[in-house]
Amino acid sequence: MKINSNDFRVRQGEEVNLRKWPTKAGPVYTSKEEYQELLGKHVAQLSSLQQLHYASNRYAILLIFQGMDGAGKDGAIQHVMSGVNPQGCQVFSFKHPAPDELQHDFLWRTTRDLPERGRIGIFNRSYYEEVLIVRVHPEILRAEGLPDGSLDEKKVWRHRYRSIVNLERHLHDNGTRIIKFFLHLSMEEQRKRLLERINAPEKNWKFNPADIKERKFWKRYMEAY
Repeated sequence: MKINSNDFRVRQGEEVNLRKWPTKAGPVYTSKEEYQELLGKHVAQLSSLQQLHYASNRYAILLIFQGMDGAGKDGAIQHVMSGVNPQGCQVFSFKHPAPDELQHDFLWRTTRDLPERGRIGIFNRSYYEEVLIVRVHPEILRAEGLPDGSLDEKKVWRHRYRSIVNLERHLHDNGTRIIKFFLHLSMEEQRKRLLERINAPEKNWKFNPADIKERKFWKRYMEAY
């Protein structure tokens, strides 16, 4: 069965319940050879479009990849963007806020890395971490040094979502087109992938003990998503 990208597209105003969405879909190819052929065609098309995008210098494109540890964000970025000219593309990763980042407003560390017109910017995680990991670990919120009135956890998330929506509207009005991807996987599939990072020598570099600790908060992450 061929998969249509529209089957997984969430349009503006639609609500998403992750428990109702499958974590595994049917294959879009029948063999590795067909996969390589499809990937090659798509990468060539993307490369051609990127050249036009770069030359026109009218819009910026921001691709946001979100997902739990092991969801495949790195792999998706590597494979899909393999044919894009690196001069017109930049990738930034965002995890726990660093001490200097905690001294600024929560959007500062991502807005400083937004793409210029004519370029493609890729965020491996993004400002959504500020309503995900910070929500699961409120000690990060308390470390941000916010005024006392800003620490009301009943209001802070609503305010942050409003700030994010306003930012994205502002960017759109000024020529930045944002495409967001959420890579959905099950807790069991994550367990398999994390074990593979331990057992496969070529993937050892990906293993981080903190990923195992974060599994304890799986339910809270799902609620935050």
